[in-house]
Amino acid sequence: MAEHTSSSITIEATPAEVMAVIADFDRYAEWTGEVKQAEVLAKDDQGRAAQVRLVLDAGAIKDDHTLAYTWPEPGVVSWSLVKSQMLRQLDGSYSLEPEAGGSHTKVTYQLTVDVKIPMLGMIKRKAEKVIIDRALDGLKQRVESTKAL
Repeated sequence: MAEHTSSSITIEATPAEVMAVIADFDRYAEWTGEVKQAEVLAKDDQGRAAQVRLVLDAGAIKDDHTLAYTWPEPGVVSWSLVKSQMLRQLDGSYSLEPEAGGSHTKVTYQLTVDVKIPMLGMIKRKAEKVIIDRALDGLKQRVESTKAL
């Protein structure tokens, strides 16, 4: 059974400001590093991304995969793998909690990855942690820098 990895960071912005950056898939290549291309393939009845194709280049790992997104409640977005060249499973979520009277947001990123090639659990969890930490750092920099404009 796959285990998940999670981490949190506090961003100096409201949950709505943070979610606006998370939901703006067209701009992912500008701030995520590993995502070279993002294309929204389908939207839900509220106009939010329901299916997104992502082209990744993370050095040794290159992949073209499609994720299905759900928005179960305000401040939460989760995704699961539809198809991939290298991955068997990719489930994740961002959960946003207001802090400091709503002027800051605690963002928790949870991720479960299973690759098609054999990989030791310890190495896989370390890779998950690196992915999460880079994503959270990139998100923080993006939100706080666009808010400053």
